[in-house]
Amino acid sequence: MSLARICFCLALSWPVFGADAPAPVPLDRVVSEINLPPGFHAALYAGEPHVVQPIAMATDARGRLWVVECLSYPEWTKEQGGRDRVTIFEDRDGDGRFDERKVFFERGRNLSGIALGFGGVWLCSTPELIFIPDADGNDVPDGEPQVLLDGWSLEIQHNVFNSLNWGPDGWLYGCHGILKTSLVGAPGTPEAQRVPINCGVWRYHPTRKVFEVVAHGTTNPWGIAIDELGQMFVANCVIKHLFHVMPGARYERMFGDDFNPYAFQLIPSIADHIHWAGGFWDTEGAEHPQNDAFGGGHAHSGAMIYSGDMFPRQYRGRFLTVNIHGRRVNQDRLERQGSGYVARHAEDLLRINDSWFRGVSVIPAQDGGIFVSDWSDAGECHDYEDIHRDNGRIYKITHGNSRFPAFDLRRQSDTDLVRNLADQNDWVATQSRMILQERGREVSKEARVVLEGILQRGADTRHRLRALWTLHALGELTHDRAVRWLADPDEYIRAWTVQLALEASGENAALNSELAKLAPAEPSAFVRRYLSSALQRVQAADRFRLAAGLAGHPEDARDQNIPLLIWYGIEPLVSEDEA
Repeated sequence: MSLARICFCLALSWPVFGADAPAPVPLDRVVSEINLPPGFHAALYAGEPHVVQPIAMATDARGRLWVVECLSYPEWTKEQGGRDRVTIFEDRDGDGRFDERKVFFERGRNLSGIALGFGGVWLCSTPELIFIPDADGNDVPDGEPQVLLDGWSLEIQHNVFNSLNWGPDGWLYGCHGILKTSLVGAPGTPEAQRVPINCGVWRYHPTRKVFEVVAHGTTNPWGIAIDELGQMFVANCVIKHLFHVMPGARYERMFGDDFNPYAFQLIPSIADHIHWAGGFWDTEGAEHPQNDAFGGGHAHSGAMIYSGDMFPRQYRGRFLTVNIHGRRVNQDRLERQGSGYVARHAEDLLRINDSWFRGVSVIPAQDGGIFVSDWSDAGECHDYEDIHRDNGRIYKITHGNSRFPAFDLRRQSDTDLVRNLADQNDWVATQSRMILQERGREVSKEARVVLEGILQRGADTRHRLRALWTLHALGELTHDRAVRWLADPDEYIRAWTVQLALEASGENAALNSELAKLAPAEPSAFVRRYLSSALQRVQAADRFRLAAGLAGHPEDARDQNIPLLIWYGIEPLVSEDEA
């Protein structure tokens, strides 16, 4: 056994980081136990008995909070029925506390992730990814859950697949942990045709019904964050806590080998720090001074990048994740470095002086605030015996004078939704883009023309990217347009055009030729990284030509991503033609 595997097995046998109090801080006092920077405010949005064991959250186009309450854990069941719930909370007066609670679904089993869209609710329900239709939006299921994918491992304990989140490309993304390998496919798919995944990031297209593994590696990823440039990051447990997700990447992991024995080298975390002092995990936690200054511990859950307009300017673009043992929300500064990023340690956003705090999720709210969920228990993910199923809290964090924009984006016209793409609050822009994608062919010609104009003449990269993603979702990314945007002066437009054009065109020799011509002269390492990822989607006959153009950039020799992505792309061809 490797040293890493031995350490991991020892970790499972160590005593858990238990609470030092017989019960959590009472609800009427818990907010006073939250430490925040000046100007910030915390409110108890919901607490027991109205919510228990909140494992995942999402917001809808009205700003309502949908919560998965997981009563299954840790006894994952093979039975069809269960006791897990999906509940809807609404704050009507904007005071940071819910006014109405509805139960949408209460027969769930093994629920660990939620996303909303396309006329229903998407749920991780190990061993299945399910969809519960609610086309009329009346908060009552239209029928029984539909099984879209199965094969997710039930033996994976606290590493189950999780963290559903919509990507800017219109796909549904999720995470998967390291303890077991799942063989995923549509129901009835033969084992030989199923897709294997253990630790990594996957995606599923809501209308094309296609499943893919996006990237392999990390260890226990739980939480997907996406910034305003469409860059994806995951929070990770055990080893370094932050990875930049790139299509086709293969990342360092705690133990075991990558599925490809010829990967040879794996891409590291972008974090230049850890959130504990090193050494053994049983000395972690807020009560241990040597780890407190570093961030509290190795266990992270939940991820978001702040892109709202409520917090002070310096918080925009910061990566946030819950540190479970440290009982806080850690914060990282993301800085461009080469073709990717480096994450620098920043001051914690909040700390909570409740030894029962077990944060799981952190997501944006519609007004620019954030929600933080608290599982609230004396043990944690390695505790399979002494489970307290009667607790749970959700906190709302705001800054300054709270405001409450009451609206329902689904009632807006196509052109109004397009205008929302310029909103300073990325929550509004993201929700609007998703609704346009759902409307699809029904989106008016006028709205499409406005989108084209934003992309052609817009001055703001963020606004133009939102238009590009929406046009792609609407099927407007033709070959001629892709060629035009591959020559755009903005590196982010060129980079995203590479990825989206390959998805839109499929096997397209003309597009492959354009990419091969672009590679030798491309001045941006950021774009060259997208071209390096593209190698794995390009036809074998055109792959070496593109790779040769990328390999001709000596300035990329020390880049942490590009050389490895090029190798991952050409390795299958090397194996077939060694000469």
